[in-house]
Amino acid sequence: MSAFDYKEDLALAHKLADIADAITLDRYQAQDLVISTKPDNTPVTDADRATEQAITAAIAKDRPHDGVLGEEFGSTHEKAKRYWVIDPIDGTKNFMRGVPTWATLIGLVERSEDGSEKVVVGVVSAPALSRRWYASEGSGSYVIFAKGAPKKISVSKVESISDASITYSDFVGWNEKLSSFRKLLDDSRRTRGLGDFWSHMLVAEGAVDVAIEPVLALWDMAALDVIVREAGGQFSGTNGVNGPFQKSGLSTNGKLHTKIVEALS
Repeated sequence: MSAFDYKEDLALAHKLADIADAITLDRYQAQDLVISTKPDNTPVTDADRATEQAITAAIAKDRPHDGVLGEEFGSTHEKAKRYWVIDPIDGTKNFMRGVPTWATLIGLVERSEDGSEKVVVGVVSAPALSRRWYASEGSGSYVIFAKGAPKKISVSKVESISDASITYSDFVGWNEKLSSFRKLLDDSRRTRGLGDFWSHMLVAEGAVDVAIEPVLALWDMAALDVIVREAGGQFSGTNGVNGPFQKSGLSTNGKLHTKIVEALS
């Protein structure tokens, strides 16, 4: 499909993000925020659930034939040729504590006849940071700050690990690769533990060169993938397999990608 074919999809993704922003900002730092624990021992708030329900309802109304894969309420995407991947609040722990680095992630995946899948639209909306990033296949990546004019973004041109700025979440989940990961950080110019969506969006903006997370789900990555790629970068699992369909996430400016994968292995 051409870039033009995704204009309506991108417009819908922005509409969904507007719906999400209205709910999440209203509940952010609320004194009566309801927090519970999911079976995997991760926290969830009433804002997570309300946001996903509202997005899913809007998709059902505007795109009844599209599937949905959401973090909180499961999936209707198994047989759909196109499906929306929703993380209502990426960075729930930050949201709970009043840290403004959280966002709603919205991605649209298309399935080809051969069964392969690709993210073709992505929106990352971080209203507490007054930022929204977005991209669609073939149209480039953009950021909006404080509801201003969209600004096209692109990745950096750094080519060596010794000159690279690397962001990550923390040291949890690296297991047998922890020593390799620590050495990679030691070999780089600068490291910061930012984590979640923001690390990857900073790669897309060219502010940092690498973002790595060892354990992620598809809803954590789908929207990030297309934004990083359309900014000229590369998104894969830490194993180097391109796309957000692995169980880990690695964003780079492209020039560093193979070197980072080799360093981790």
